[in-house]
Amino acid sequence: MSINDALQSATQKLSLTSDSPRLDAELLMAHALGMERADMLLRRDDLRLPELYEAFVERRLRNEPIAYIIGKQDFWDLSLKVTPDVLIPRPDSETIIEWISEIYADNSPSNILDLGTGSGALLLAALSVFPDALGIGIDNSAAAISIARENAQINDMLGKCEFMLGDWTKANWDKMFTAPFDIIISNPPYIGDEEILIADVAQFEPAQALFAGEDGLRDYQTLIPALHKILTKNGRIFFEIGQSQAQSITKIAQEHSYNVELKQDLAGLDRVLMLSRCCYE
Repeated sequence: MSINDALQSATQKLSLTSDSPRLDAELLMAHALGMERADMLLRRDDLRLPELYEAFVERRLRNEPIAYIIGKQDFWDLSLKVTPDVLIPRPDSETIIEWISEIYADNSPSNILDLGTGSGALLLAALSVFPDALGIGIDNSAAAISIARENAQINDMLGKCEFMLGDWTKANWDKMFTAPFDIIISNPPYIGDEEILIADVAQFEPAQALFAGEDGLRDYQTLIPALHKILTKNGRIFFEIGQSQAQSITKIAQEHSYNVELKQDLAGLDRVLMLSRCCYE
């Protein structure tokens, strides 16, 4: 079978389980060949069908995400390693990076903290925008920390950031930092425990990075009261949120003396809340 025939066959099969069957088929083919998708498409008439391709397609038919099969995901202007130990970075999360890029366009922050760093996507993207800043990412998963460090190395940022094990549900977790931060960013777990997720997510992505109690608010309730201790006076906190959570999280933040602003993503859905102090101690 030729590459073109295999792509056509895979596209037909994947149309039953994927919203982007042709793209999936091409990405899997490029991965099986060990080359970039653009190169594969240019050279496909001269290439042999790789033996691994059918197995990759079968994995995708069982709902395994493309990013886990090929082991990487693009985010912002970075290419990141991903495994089932970390959430797959999604374009919606880039809303945080877009917003801090606008707000700090003329005034680069000195330091950035990423809470629940996972693959390191948000921190590394922020540091790519602010080359003079330094960053710390924390996560309660040793496997995630290892992947984040690897992604820092892949993207030549090891000298700009540090990744540390940390758990904000434990007492005195904030004592691990020696100085307050200009920016705190976080995409914490925010899915309600009983919410139904698509099979790609429910079956493969790490549950501990997704679910946060009955209403999905558990981690915001824990973090928001604690963050004033590690935020500079003029600092800002950027939280990714679920599309129906803006009002609830805003109420929590206002009860702890924060001003709150909301930004929607490109689909027009509530996506990021920015918190800033409304009074100083």
